[in-house]
Amino acid sequence: MTTVVICRDKKGFYRGFYCAGHAGYAKRGRPDILCAAISALTIGTINSLEELAGERLNVTQNEDTGFLRCDFESILQEKSCFLMDSMVFSLENISREYGGKYLQVKFEEV
Repeated sequence: MTTVVICRDKKGFYRGFYCAGHAGYAKRGRPDILCAAISALTIGTINSLEELAGERLNVTQNEDTGFLRCDFESILQEKSCFLMDSMVFSLENISREYGGKYLQVKFEEV
């Protein structure tokens, strides 16, 4: 199962997110469409935050374990918050569609 944790501060501002684990939707050794979708959303959002919105990020990843962490160096611009809202919305929809057995989206106050 993949767990995606969205980190917000006490005021509700996005501070980052992290993902851990592999979805396990496909049999071992076969392409996993859920892992691919989660990766596309999270990595696509990171790329958009950096390249399109000019945000400064600290990113750590380990493909073998399915770990990805993205911390924001400052409070996000409005357009960047929209990108994060879109990622969260899409991940929550995937979780509802395929079930919490494969993807869980959680929120954490930091």
